[in-house]
Order: sequence, then structure tokens, then C-alpha cells
Amino acid sequence: MGHAFFNRPFDFGSASSQSLSFSTHFVFALVPKPGVDGGHGIAFVLSSSMDLTKADPAQYLGLFNISTNGSPSSQLLAIELDTVQSAEFDDINKNHVGINVNSLRSVDSVSASYYSDREGKNKSLALLSGDSIEVWIDYEDTLLNVTLAPLRNEKPSKPLLSKAINLTAIFPDQQAFVGFSAATGSLVSYQYMLGWSFSRSRVSLQSLDISKLPTVPRLREPKKTSPLLIVLPVALALVVMVVLGGFYLYRRKKYAEIKEPWEKEYGPFRYSYESLYKATRGFKEDSHFRKDRFGEVYKGTMSLVGDIVVNKLHVAEEGMKQFVAEVVTMGSLKHRSLVPLLGYCRRKGELFLVSKYMEGGSVDQYLFHDDKPPLSWSQRLAILKDIASALCYLHMGASQAVLHQDIKSSNVLLNGNLQGFLGGFRMARFHDYGFTVSAAVGTIGYMALEQMQIRASTRTDVYAFGAFMLEVTCGRRPFDPEMPVEKRHLVKWVCECWRNGSLVDAIDTKLGGKFIPGEVEMVLKLGLLCTSTLPDSRPDMTHVVAYINSH
Repeated sequence: MGHAFFNRPFDFGSASSQSLSFSTHFVFALVPKPGVDGGHGIAFVLSSSMDLTKADPAQYLGLFNISTNGSPSSQLLAIELDTVQSAEFDDINKNHVGINVNSLRSVDSVSASYYSDREGKNKSLALLSGDSIEVWIDYEDTLLNVTLAPLRNEKPSKPLLSKAINLTAIFPDQQAFVGFSAATGSLVSYQYMLGWSFSRSRVSLQSLDISKLPTVPRLREPKKTSPLLIVLPVALALVVMVVLGGFYLYRRKKYAEIKEPWEKEYGPFRYSYESLYKATRGFKEDSHFRKDRFGEVYKGTMSLVGDIVVNKLHVAEEGMKQFVAEVVTMGSLKHRSLVPLLGYCRRKGELFLVSKYMEGGSVDQYLFHDDKPPLSWSQRLAILKDIASALCYLHMGASQAVLHQDIKSSNVLLNGNLQGFLGGFRMARFHDYGFTVSAAVGTIGYMALEQMQIRASTRTDVYAFGAFMLEVTCGRRPFDPEMPVEKRHLVKWVCECWRNGSLVDAIDTKLGGKFIPGEVEMVLKLGLLCTSTLPDSRPDMTHVVAYINSH
């Protein structure tokens, strides 16, 4: 620790004929020791004694020890410029200015900063930056003001700290020595006082000539000679060779694909991985569209195709051939209300499905999200007709019957004109009439009871479409665990409304009463018929299309 005091005391008594006041202006710099965390700080001090030899260094700043800290007999006022946060004294941070009276627990403290008159706001100031900092301390009529600024700045119009302090209560003898105290400990910094002016009043305070202040030394870590410097050029050359070799291999493998002889017949449906990589800007986060239970979904753009959606799936290699064959079959399906599946690409363990992007979003966004406007009844009915026609085509019109197995509002997409398109074919399976596949694919609320227990069929697709019809008309999900028990299952609730002769209670309130009652009643009853618990009681999609198009 170190102290620097003017060798004669500042005599308050001689100022009895006028109000007690003083002003001081000094420039200091705190330079951290290279390679270590810097600390501690310095303090401007008024003390009844220059003998501070019993004080401790480190966090005590050479002002107190454990027994004298907080004692009124210390008779000491300090303005600390502290660069270490001490929990013992409740410091606010490790870069603060504080006013201390007989204790290192500040009566007031703030983070180091200065007021910029040009910008009209406070700007932070790093005490331990190694740069020179100016400090003004003014005391008049019991008000103590502390002001900081970087070197060569004009004194700011607003002080950093302003506190009422009674000096005569601290120094009953009306005398105090004026100077500075500083200390270090396990945390080391170099502390420099570059210039100091002190006066009884601001008017008579002598200005500091900034041009004559000494330059703050800039410290550097000592250079160490190491044997490694001898082999550094060789090591650097090896690193460069490894990096270049790695980059070559990376570029070679970046667009690597897997192509097998059996894929030749699918050539027109095959996209190169390079084209998908560039279309999605490298499958980066800004191209990430969504994530579902089957994999990642990205949005991209191709020059000849336009906007596309790329589904990135993880598929076992042993099932890849069958899966690709089904993908190509799906790509050959042509219907005005099916989302066009454009093709595929594959790498090891990964399959990429490319489909047309639908700019209108999905139906569930319009039903359940406030960022989309509510659909009118005519728009909803048109969408139901579109999807009924598409599902009828899958069941009856394709060369092989196709089970969708996951009909729901999030898989019904819309174009810019809000026309409905059926998508979500990632887990579909194909079969001839009479050939069934194992179930367990679907979404709760859209799944028929037998689908969960035994197997899927065209009847389970009809059930899911019926649940979708009720969802679109009622503006409610088929299963909502947050609803009351009696309304939790949409099918049961609509059925109950029908029994009570109050089907209107089930209609989506967002429609605002703007619908044709006969059409709504037809859709609700047809939805209930499609969701019958008895599979054989459900109509096939040709009858559903006939019913829904009759209005």
C-alpha cells in the first residue's frame, strides 16, 4: 500500500467567516499487470492523521484494518475508485466510485461513468483501462459532488455522485490532511497519479496543464524464448497441409450421394444433393421451416421449380429401396388437390423428399392462430370439398389404393387463393384392394378405435376425414385435454348437441353467424357419420364426395 498527502493539514477553522468548501481536480491511471486480473483501486482521502501504517492493503485500500473499519474514531472521508468487487463491503461491482465515511462500506456508490453533454446521457468508463481519467471533487454547503471524465474532456455539467456530507461531524477538530491512498494484494495493478490541484473554492482552483502531464507507461508481458520457435515453421507447414487436405476431402464429400443401380428407372424423380443444398442455403437455420416427428423440414427455392419444401428423413438402409419406390409412386399421383411431390434425394441413412411449397400455410393456422384471419364458411366448405375429392382419388382413382393415414388440419395446406391441398404423405403405404397394413400411424383425435388396436384401412382414413370436417366447422381440435370432460372429445360433444337439438352450439363462433344453416347441418351430420364407431357404417369417399357436393 502507498500514501501521498500534502504535509500540512487543511484547516477548517480558518474558514469560519465563510461557508466550508473545497475543490480538487486530479488525473490518475490504473494499469493492470499483464497476464493477470487487475486490482485494487485508489482513493482521494481527507484524514485526521497521515499515519495510516496500521491499515491493511488489498480490499482495505491502505485506509483501515478489520478493527478500525467502521469506527467513528477513524475520522476519515474517502472517495474510492475501486476495481475489485468485495462482498465484505457490499460493493456493487468491480468498476465503481464510492463515498466512504469512516468505513469502506460506501454511503453512496455507482458504476464508473461520466455525463456526455454532447449526447445528453451517461457513458460508461473503465477505471482499469490504463487510460488517463480526470476527477473533480467539489464540496460546498455540505454537498459533496464527484465528477469523472476521460482525459481532455471538458468537465461534465452533471456530477456522477452528489451526497450531503457534514465534514465538521467527521472532523471535530476542524482539520484534515488531504491526499491519496492506494493498495494491491493478490490482484495487482499499477496506480499512477499524474496531476493534482487543490483549493478552498472552485473559483480559485488552479487548472491543470494537460499537455505537461507525464505519459502513462504501457506494460507488456515479458517475451519468453521457447524451443518451440525452432520447429514452428515446420509445424505451421504441416498444419497448412492438413487443413488443405481436409478442405479438399470436405469439398469432395460435401455433395456426396448414394446411387444404386436399381434407382436408374427413377432418374426423372431424382434431385442432386448439391441442388437441394444450394436451394436451402446449406440447410441453415434461416431456411428451417419446422420440425415434426418424422424429421426436419426446410424451405428453399429452385430456379425452374420455384419455392419448394424439403423433408429430411432418417430411414434405415434396409428399407430404403421399398421407401423410394413408394415415394416415386406418390410422385406419379396427379390430382388438382394433392400437394405435388416433386422427387427425392438420398444420402447414407437420409432421405430427402421434395414437394411444392404452399404459400397459404396450413388450415390449423387459420383455425387456431391469431396471426391468420378466420376462414369464412364458404372458404371452409370449399376446402372440405377439395380434400374430399383428393382422398376419394387416393382410395378409388389411383392405380393402387393409397392410405393417407394422417389426415389432419396441419396436413391440409392452402395456396395463395386459399384452395385446399392434401399433403403429409411421408408415412403413407400402398396396397391393392384387400391388402391391409399395420397401424399405429396417425394423430390422437383423428384415429379410429380399430386403427389403434388392429390395422388401418380406407375406413380409418374416412374416420380421420370426418374428424377433420367437425374440426373445420367447429373451430376446435378433435381432442382437447384442456376442455371440460364433456367437451373434450369433439365427436362425442357434437353428437350430444345433435341429440339435444342444438347443433348450432357446436359451430365455430369466429364465423359470427355468417353461414348457411343447411350446409353446416349437412357437414356436421356427415362428419358424425364418417366417425361412426362401426367401420362398416361409415360411407366410402365416393359417397362422401356426392353428399358434400350436393350443397
